Amino acid sequence: MKTVLITGASSGYGRATALYFHSQGWNVIATMRTPRAGILPESDRLRVVELDVTKPETIAAAFEAAGPVDVLVNNAGVPSMSVFEDTPMARVREVFETNTFGVMATTQAVLPQFRERGSGVVVNVTSSVVLGHMPLSAVYKASKMAVEGFTASLALELAPFGVQAKTVQPGACLTTNFAAGATKGASPDELVPAPYAPWAKQAMGGFTSQDLFTKESDVAETVWRAAHDTTGRLRFPAGPDAVRLAEAK
Repeated sequence: MKTVLITGASSGYGRATALYFHSQGWNVIATMRTPRAGILPESDRLRVVELDVTKPETIAAAFEAAGPVDVLVNNAGVPSMSVFEDTPMARVREVFETNTFGVMATTQAVLPQFRERGSGVVVNVTSSVVLGHMPLSAVYKASKMAVEGFTASLALELAPFGVQAKTVQPGACLTTNFAAGATKGASPDELVPAPYAPWAKQAMGGFTSQDLFTKESDVAETVWRAAHDTTGRLRFPAGPDAVRLAEAK
């Protein structure tokens, strides 16, 4: 029986992915910064473990508790939606600390066992912002583009050992906490400086009026496909809007 370790499994894509792998008979290590009861069903094949990707000690402890892992899903991330001119550099570093450096840290922690065993898959969840242009996402997109580049090079390094690295690129999902987390309760007028307001209103209007959106289940199923792919494919758009962007690109 194989085991998957998923970061950021308390909600959204991470929770959906944990449930999907569990439904397919896998052992699931569902990690989250603050483990809470009731988020996932009780099962002898599902364990909730504390892991904050920005804290090396929790990464080491989580992998020690998990034991052998067959697939690592780097899903944990923080949203960011703002005009870059108005974004403090402290916030930029905070976003990269989780979205980029956190992915690198957990990946580095799992690679020795993958390499020694001659098998294993790293699936890094990025975003469809890497495929197109989303307004007010300069910092967020930069953090996800960095993971795309990291994964592409990593895949080449790992191939001689039978280990794979993939990215999954979710589209826009209206049922996750992304928007609420990105805006932190601010209204559109409060989100951008006055000089940017007319542009931001027009840009966001175009984004919210799109006809296709992604569901959490789309991402979970795509992560599953990426984890089982044997064709050498690197990138997997998830959700109909992401697929359309990928095809256009």
